[in-house]
Amino acid sequence: MKLQFKTILILLGGFICITACNSLKRVSDDEHVLSENTILVNGEKESNETLNNLLYQKPNTKIPFLGVPLRLHIYNLARPNIDSIINANLNRRPKKKERLENFLSKKQLDKFLESKRDFNAWLKKTGEAPVLVNELKTQKSVTRLNSYYINNGWLDVKTDYEITKTDDKRAKVAYKVETGKPFLIDTITENIKSPIIDTIYQKIKKDALIKSNEQYKTVNFEQERERLATIIRNSGVYHFSQDYITMDIDTIGTNKKMNVGINILNRAIRNQDSITRVPFKIYTIRDVNIITDYSFENRGKPFLDSIKYNGYNIYAYDKIKYRPRALTDAMFTNAGTIFKDLDRTRTYRHLNELRTFKYPNIEYYEHEDNTLTDTIRLTPLKKFNFGFSADVSQSNIQNFGFSLNPSLQIRNIFRGAETFQISGIASIGSSKDKNNIDDPFFDINEYGLDLKLTIPRLFSPFYTERIIPKYMSPSTNISLSSTSQTNIGLDKETFSGAFNFNWQPNKKVTNRLDIFNIQYINNLNIKNYFRVYTTSFTTLNNIAQEVGYVGPDEELNIPNSDNPNNQADEFIAYALADTTPTELSTDQVSTIQAIDERKTRLTENNLILSSSFSFTKDGRTNIFDENFSIFKFKVELAGNILASTADLIGLQKDSQDRYELLDVAFSQYIKTEFDYTRHWSLGNKNVLAMHSFLGIAVPYGNSTSIPFSKSFFAGGPNDNRAWTAYSLGPGSSQTTNEFNEANLKLGLNLEHRFNLFGNLNGAFFVDAGNIWNVFDDVETEGATFDNFSSLKDIAIGSGLGLRYDFSFFVFRFDVGFKTYNPANETQNRWFNEYNFTNAVYNIGINYPF
Repeated sequence: MKLQFKTILILLGGFICITACNSLKRVSDDEHVLSENTILVNGEKESNETLNNLLYQKPNTKIPFLGVPLRLHIYNLARPNIDSIINANLNRRPKKKERLENFLSKKQLDKFLESKRDFNAWLKKTGEAPVLVNELKTQKSVTRLNSYYINNGWLDVKTDYEITKTDDKRAKVAYKVETGKPFLIDTITENIKSPIIDTIYQKIKKDALIKSNEQYKTVNFEQERERLATIIRNSGVYHFSQDYITMDIDTIGTNKKMNVGINILNRAIRNQDSITRVPFKIYTIRDVNIITDYSFENRGKPFLDSIKYNGYNIYAYDKIKYRPRALTDAMFTNAGTIFKDLDRTRTYRHLNELRTFKYPNIEYYEHEDNTLTDTIRLTPLKKFNFGFSADVSQSNIQNFGFSLNPSLQIRNIFRGAETFQISGIASIGSSKDKNNIDDPFFDINEYGLDLKLTIPRLFSPFYTERIIPKYMSPSTNISLSSTSQTNIGLDKETFSGAFNFNWQPNKKVTNRLDIFNIQYINNLNIKNYFRVYTTSFTTLNNIAQEVGYVGPDEELNIPNSDNPNNQADEFIAYALADTTPTELSTDQVSTIQAIDERKTRLTENNLILSSSFSFTKDGRTNIFDENFSIFKFKVELAGNILASTADLIGLQKDSQDRYELLDVAFSQYIKTEFDYTRHWSLGNKNVLAMHSFLGIAVPYGNSTSIPFSKSFFAGGPNDNRAWTAYSLGPGSSQTTNEFNEANLKLGLNLEHRFNLFGNLNGAFFVDAGNIWNVFDDVETEGATFDNFSSLKDIAIGSGLGLRYDFSFFVFRFDVGFKTYNPANETQNRWFNEYNFTNAVYNIGINYPF
């Protein structure tokens, strides 16, 4: 391992030295490559990203940690005079071109030469030309720095620069900024022409962004104008806009202080050749008209149907196909209220969320008595939308698979703008390891049906408007689904149903309340357990042969068509009898007991009736934002209703003293999850991303363990990438099970993403975390979380990756190395498997967090 590291370091050092020498081969003797920018503010070095982004010229981008300008080297591979070189090569020998044309044909030779030109152009486009010091751009950078400090209050700032050139064709630029004393805001006066505007202003000026004795900032003045205009527009002043607000600044003879005058003009009415100024007035909504089936062809035609409902006028060129409340619930403009710009924005948003109409048209018509008529034109989408997809696949359990996924969406199914979706799946496949050699070629099948109803309001017998007002876009989802799988693992039937509410208090926060969520899982082929979990069978079989349970050339069998008996189960029963066989050691019995407990756990049927609440706060402003945080929290309670009513509804107990419903012991637990993601933009397409996770599920009452589907696992392309999914943990236990899971999980990921060239990005990452058993029936040594000392069993993986951005998705390839493996002996945990032989290769779509 040490030798391998030493070799890598030597090769890496040699590569850096060679590339450093070659990086300037395209630079002439009278040119200098920019090697470093330095910004000195009042004699102190400043390196914050805001100031660096103001500079017009920056050194060539380098790979983090290595310091290699990869894109510059790619650019240098291109030949600046490719056409001359191609022609010179062709004409180097007499008749060379003629011979090549005879050998390839003229057309093929032209294509070959064109491909060389294209590749040369690709090198130039993908690479990055040497950044040569340009004094004009340096002066423009100085102007930018000057403007930045002026806009932040240092009106007397002085900026300059100094270029230092060296004999090796490199140069450094030092920007020198002397800020002087900042200007502070002194007195603020108002000059507001319209009495109505003045009244509004006096109520809101206490929250002004411009305040006396604070340092001047241009952005505060801009945001204050936006704030005033927004509030006034939402206070009934229909004709108001931000252009009516001006601000005067006086700095003459004020000793580094400035006096601010806020001016709001009267309304300007434009005539043919003049402008008349009149005071602003408050406008109220006279009528709200809703046209339910507007189209370009219908304009000008008379309405054939109309309804008056709760102060709204609803019209249709044909028959009205919507219940009035379904439409009026989406409206925020009400007759008799003052005009508010916010009401129009919310109406747009809510109508779009109905997914029933095309983008609506909302217009206001002004009347002479300072009232408005609000007309909302709606164009319905098609009632039925049919979808269909097919998929051909291959996996580790099947040679060939084919599936069909039809779907049907029905809009406005109950005339309340509801959306009903029916989707199905039907698939067949050929397994690699058939349970029965007489089975047909397509011996795997799965079919299922999924029903989902979305209601654009809270479906509740109670009045919820005061708790969750309609501006939060409340909705109700009701879903039912059922699937059946045959010859996939243990074979199973599943049924699930859910009833939940969703609402958004603001743009960043989303809430979800599952009133109930029911899941029923019925395993159909339990006897196939040891065919699926082969590691457990191998361990059991080895113990059986060691103690002579079977003949020396025989093995424990798994039931098949020829032999329906399961000797593996028989051996477990033999080993775990009341009287332990003398030939079995304590460790062997413990291993067999663990296999039996795991088999019982993974083959038992599950009935889960739960309720949960989820909270998500997403700080992203758009998909390109790289300075944000996301916090997610979820709490889930299962089995409490059934446990509290068990005696009342006459539920019976099984042999383990657990209540059963439908011959299945229902699960009872509490589960919480905390998920936090943070991104920091480092500039130049460099991003530092962090993700953390804490989850715990505690069984109680009717359960001593958590259902497999609700457990946590570690490893995989979106978790600890040095381990494959389900292969890490629990704790420091040295298990070789195919699927490791537990009920406590800790995770922390840190990743530095950077651009290599074009759309190709690289990443260095460190992943840490593990899973443990806690407060359940597992007592395996090393697998349980006993106290904080168990944190020494946190696994650490590190590695590097590539990401190619296709705009609509990101293709990701990561290589993870086991840096600290808690499953090894204490002295062999660090870097013992840090090599490509034990590396894990992950392929994924989009970023892991």
